[in-house]
Amino acid sequence: MSTNIKVLGTGCANCKTTLKLIEDVAAEKGAAVQLEKVEDIQAIMGYGVMSTPGVVIAGKVVHAGGVPSREKIAGWLAGSLSAPPAAPAGGCCSGGKCS
Repeated sequence: MSTNIKVLGTGCANCKTTLKLIEDVAAEKGAAVQLEKVEDIQAIMGYGVMSTPGVVIAGKVVHAGGVPSREKIAGWLAGSLSAPPAAPAGGCCSGGKCS
């Protein structure tokens, strides 16, 4: 299963660099990613991003403004590749910290 990553930006050099960096780091780590470039201003603003490039992983904005470092991208990929903890029996949604 691949991780959905969206790069938000109108096509500037920093946005293109961010997209390429994510591709490169994913390839180095052997991570399956599905990259999507979002260039529509309204869609970008819908994420609350006012400074591009923005990066969205699994629907969450993880970066906005400037080119992220390779280390930061590797951290995102490592975090997105690990499965979230399963909810305990009974449907608790707070990781077993129900009161």
